[in-house]
Amino acid sequence: MAENKKYNFSRRNLLKGLAGLPIVGAVWWSGAKASKVSENEKEFILEELNIKASPPPPSGSMAGDPIKIGIIGFGIRGKQLCRSLGFATDEWLTNMKKSAEENPNDKRLEEFLDQEDLNVKLTAICDIFDYQAGIALDSFNKDGNEIKRYKTHEELLEKSGVDAVIIATPDHWHAPIAIDALLAGKHVYVEKPMTHNIAETYRLKEVAESSDKVFQVGHQHRQTQSFLTAQDIIKKNILGHISLIITNTNRNDDNGAWQYHIQETASPKTIDWERFIGNAPMVPFNKEHFFRWRKWWAYGSGLSGDLMTHDYDRINCILKMGIPDTVTTSGGIYTHRDGRNVPDVLQINMEYPNFSTGTSQDPGKEKGMTFVYSATLGNQYNRPTVLMGHDGTMELGNSVTLYADPRSTRYADLIKAKKINPYVPMYQYDPAADGVDAVTSATAKYFADKGLLWTYRDGKRVDSTFLHLREWLSCIRNGGKPSCGIQEGFEEAISAHMGGLSYKLGRRIEWDRENQQIVPVNGIDLDEALLMNQEVINLDRIT
Repeated sequence: MAENKKYNFSRRNLLKGLAGLPIVGAVWWSGAKASKVSENEKEFILEELNIKASPPPPSGSMAGDPIKIGIIGFGIRGKQLCRSLGFATDEWLTNMKKSAEENPNDKRLEEFLDQEDLNVKLTAICDIFDYQAGIALDSFNKDGNEIKRYKTHEELLEKSGVDAVIIATPDHWHAPIAIDALLAGKHVYVEKPMTHNIAETYRLKEVAESSDKVFQVGHQHRQTQSFLTAQDIIKKNILGHISLIITNTNRNDDNGAWQYHIQETASPKTIDWERFIGNAPMVPFNKEHFFRWRKWWAYGSGLSGDLMTHDYDRINCILKMGIPDTVTTSGGIYTHRDGRNVPDVLQINMEYPNFSTGTSQDPGKEKGMTFVYSATLGNQYNRPTVLMGHDGTMELGNSVTLYADPRSTRYADLIKAKKINPYVPMYQYDPAADGVDAVTSATAKYFADKGLLWTYRDGKRVDSTFLHLREWLSCIRNGGKPSCGIQEGFEEAISAHMGGLSYKLGRRIEWDRENQQIVPVNGIDLDEALLMNQEVINLDRIT
């Protein structure tokens, strides 16, 4: 947003001042100065907007017999999920203690130790890498918790007696394991993207809908206070008709580009390579593929499945717009030419020609919306998520900032009366208030800005994954519907697959809303094209 030179305060100073204000945020209008704020006018604007700052709803009691959980996949995300359940590895505890001693603002260990007991036991671990499984056994076989290692998920489901499983494997194993677990009568929490191809998306949906077990997809931002507040903003049509949404990924470090650490003890003797390959094309043992699997279509889903799904679901939980009518994707491998075949620069345009959030203008004048996801793994300039409506614009992250549009119909009189200045925020809600957030890397900052690391309750920082798992466990114990169940997962997966297909085929992909299917492309097997382990498809080869 540009500064309005007429006023002697900057947007930066305004936001700095607003950030410390509690719950309701703040209101600013033309001519206002920090030392001469009219409380009456401020309250008038707050009443006019009537936005309810919404904390995550409480989930039910964790009382009763412990729920026995099996962890399938104990890599980076598997360890994070275990911490959110209350189980941290010995190595993490040691590192966090040292970090807290060096930096008093690093509260990660303190927050973990203060975390509510979710009354679960980790009784089973399945990981095909002996080293990772050994870390789980050494760290969690104590304090009354007994955990056993299984070499395959089938063996775990058959013999362990677990009540529920958490799936944090490479993408190409998500759906096969989730389907097997549901059929075995287990509750399921599966990481995003929900599926790796189209056919298994429908199969998983069929199995989940016919099961009485609780199924949750790991989009933890659905617990984030700012996103819940944004739902109220949309419900009250404060932005007017939204025609454009811009979301993004901005990263510029090796970790953010999936250049994960390769463990020295990895070898065909310590890794079940055939099990890792699964339904992917067989290749000789390759440490790069095993540890950095997100860089290949055969095992991962690229930017469209790994990171766009976060942004898509963040907006879908607010607008409930569902699967787009058409998707067009462009991009390429421009910043990390290291053998990967998924793009590291990507732009996805999703079109919703019949979608509307409501209007303040004449009926019929406004209809339709474009959702843009723009990503680079070669620059970390912080671009906000922006929802652009006729009456206002919302910047959305761990805080919410609203601007009235200078040409707004709804706020025209207030702008004319200089009670609202469209060049400074008319409302900002920062649930962090005076909280201090320790961010340790560019990638961590990216996740924090997306609401994927923490949210707030009563001004206190809380792990959003903890809340998402707690919701799942509450539904298992007390009944209820999880916030990101099979329908939400289906919409996320199909939208991501449309994005991947559009990139690989170099053409627009369409959704048949009546028949609930991706429109066929003549002569092309869409799943074969989606999974083919190369950057861009040669159409002549598969037509």
